[in-house]
Amino acid sequence: MKLHYREMGSGKSLVILHGLFGFSDNWQTHAKKFAEYYHVILVDLRNHGRSDWSESFSYKEMADDVKELCDDLQLSDIILMGHSMGGKVAICFAQHYDVLLEKIIVVDMGIKQYPMHHEHILKGIHAVNLSNVSARREAERQMSPHIESDGVKQFLLKNLYWKDKGELAWRMNFVVLEREMAHILEALTIDEVVIPTLFIRGALSNYILNEDLELLEEKFLDWELITIQGAGHWVHAETPTQFSDSVLGFCLR
Repeated sequence: MKLHYREMGSGKSLVILHGLFGFSDNWQTHAKKFAEYYHVILVDLRNHGRSDWSESFSYKEMADDVKELCDDLQLSDIILMGHSMGGKVAICFAQHYDVLLEKIIVVDMGIKQYPMHHEHILKGIHAVNLSNVSARREAERQMSPHIESDGVKQFLLKNLYWKDKGELAWRMNFVVLEREMAHILEALTIDEVVIPTLFIRGALSNYILNEDLELLEEKFLDWELITIQGAGHWVHAETPTQFSDSVLGFCLR
């Protein structure tokens, strides 16, 4: 699948993959910083953002999409960074297309099976009745009984766009993403990864626990972990300076 993407900067390529329900716009601020050093490519994964929708979901398919983009842009020796679901795509890419990689960065995501924990988000999205919503503030009001966090609500509401005059629509293929949630959360079965890998986790997040480190050490032969204090799962948004410093420190050495 041909993915929507945007580019900025020049030099070695840094490809950034967003997480579930996200899209490339979420990473623009960091991309501008990284573009001082790299050719940054912000990607919309399938069923997200401005990329096409698909009735199927698998991490291999999404990794293949990124490979097709790399081929189209003639990219090699790339640094591939992914947050959350995008981190799983990056790991899957490293399994199949490691010859294209110099390094990978996985932001607050492990390889274990995750329990279902998006119920409130799914209920909040279901609560938005697009047939009678004419402004994002109305969608936010409908969503609020199910989602307390203002940050999560604003993150989701960025997916709303004006399809036609007075008609809002979702950029994400919510029907497929909800249907495939079990696969999104499933463990990754992988062989050893030899590509230099940085894991970044938020100290307040439970996505990578200390008990998970043994498995990561077993599977990633050249890896390191940075824990950023005061950050949760959206570590890049909650502690942007510490996050960008961690990424650049790993990439530039």
